[in-house]
Order: sequence, then C-alpha cells, then structure tokens
Amino acid sequence: MALTGLLETSLKLILFGGKGGVGKTTCASIAGLYLANNNKNTLLISTDPAHSLADSMGKEIGDEIKQIEGVDKLSALEISAEKALSGFKIEYDAELRRLFDTSTYLDKEDIDSIIALPIPGIDEVMGFKTILNLIEEGKFDKYIVDTAPTGHALRLLTFPELLDDWIKVLAKMRWKYRYMVTSFAGKYKPDSADDFLMSMKKTVKKIEGLLKDQSRCEFIIVTIPEDMAIKETERLIGSLNQYGMKVKQLIINNVIPDGSRCPFCQARREGQDRYIGDIRNKFSNLKITIVPLQPHEVKGVDALRNLGSIVFAA
Repeated sequence: MALTGLLETSLKLILFGGKGGVGKTTCASIAGLYLANNNKNTLLISTDPAHSLADSMGKEIGDEIKQIEGVDKLSALEISAEKALSGFKIEYDAELRRLFDTSTYLDKEDIDSIIALPIPGIDEVMGFKTILNLIEEGKFDKYIVDTAPTGHALRLLTFPELLDDWIKVLAKMRWKYRYMVTSFAGKYKPDSADDFLMSMKKTVKKIEGLLKDQSRCEFIIVTIPEDMAIKETERLIGSLNQYGMKVKQLIINNVIPDGSRCPFCQARREGQDRYIGDIRNKFSNLKITIVPLQPHEVKGVDALRNLGSIVFAA
C-alpha cells in the first residue's frame, strides 16, 4: 500500500517522525518531490538540530528558504533555533522588558541578564513558532517537516503546552501589576506588554488547532522492522494519541526484497517478516507502506525520485 492523501487541498502540514536512523529525512524528501511534481508549491523543513536535509537532497540549503535547484515548486529550509530565538527577542524586546520592569523589582542589569539567558526547550519552541509563521504567511501549498528523533519531536509537539505555561507565569506577574495600578489610580489601561501576552495566547490556540485538525495536519511515522524501532514506534503513537493527534499512515523502511538467492539476505528477510507481522498486528488500523532496502545510498534528487515511485506507487 502506498502513501495516500497528501495531495488533499486542505492538508497543509505533514510531519515525518520516528526513531533516529530509520529514514525520516529520506521519506520527507521523497514526499516533497512528489508534491512538487504534482504542482503543489512545497516547503521542506528540517527541525533536527543535526540537519541532514541538505545531505539527502545533495544540495546546499541553510537557514534561509532556498529553491531546490532543478525542481520547480520545491524549496527547503533548515531551521536555526539560535537565529529564531534571536529574532524573537529582537521583535519583542520592548514588550519583554516592560513585563519584567513593571512586574518585578529587577533593575535594568538584571533584566538584561534574564533576557540573555538560554531557555530549556527553546529549540523546539522556536522551531514550531517559525513553522507557524511560515504557514500563516501562506506562500506555499504544503509544509513538510523532517522532525528530529522521537524525543525531540514530542517536545516540538508539546510546544503549545510549554508556551502556555510561560504565558500563565507572565500573566500572573502582570495581574499583580494591574491590581496595584487599579488600586492607586482607579483604572488600568492595557499596554504593549498586555498585547504581547494576548498575541502569544492566540499563537498557542492556533498551533493546537492546527496540530489536532486531521484535515490540515498529518503525522506520518517511519520505522524499520527491528524490535527497538517497533517499541519506540508504539510509544510515539501512544504519546500522539494522548496529545490528540491520530496517526493514519506508517512507513516500514529498509525492508530486504523477498526472493533473494543470497542465504544471508534471505535469513535477514525472514527475521524482518516476523517484525513486519508484529507491526501489522499492533497497528492494524494504520495504512502501512513497505519501502524496500536500496542497493545504493539514496542521495540526490534523481535517487529520491526513483524511490518515490515506489513509495507513491498507485
């Protein structure tokens, strides 16, 4: 069974995830080429701190959107969390300083130190904020995300919850300031800091709405027929279900072609068959696509297109 449904007009965001080393980047790249070849203006995005998208495409990419040479309607971006955070701080510097200035007893030097601090989980936060900004710009029909290995991917998806926690803390600080102003002045006039908190709250709702809308967002899991990969796939699907994202399709990658005359290859395939059976039993409600192990490294546009003809075969 081949991957299906990616051409649906309503579907905007497609995420590929799974254990490290199972071929997520290759599958994401194949999907990008497939959509571009079907006249969908597509942006291929990597959120993995150890980017391999450029290696897969055989093209230089970087942290600016770049048209893939020789492929109409396909562009790519390797998100830089550091650059995204720097841009966020520059954009909202005045609002952040006003929040700390009016809601704490910190002086300017203390506030400078806080704003300069690295924030745990900021890679995932800035990664998803960048993706949301790009989607809202609306310059592309499809946005494909090559996520980092499972743990990072799940933190990426819990971005709304993390951001919401930050907003609640800041809002509580702001409420105390508002109470004091109202008590002494009799009224309170919202300012840019309040507008910032409201804007961030709306961002959380937009992201949650997008991720949990099955018509606009799909998470495709990539795995391989090995015990550890299957166990991690099971945990990932459970976490996604708990979050409210329903997985519909799964790719089993690197499957040794059947019927080989090589005794070693045939023995490996027999072992894989047992795991493929386990996958079909555990995830019987999912569409499963089998991708055969290739004799050569799948690298570059031509090699990806050749493999894509299998992944998206009718």
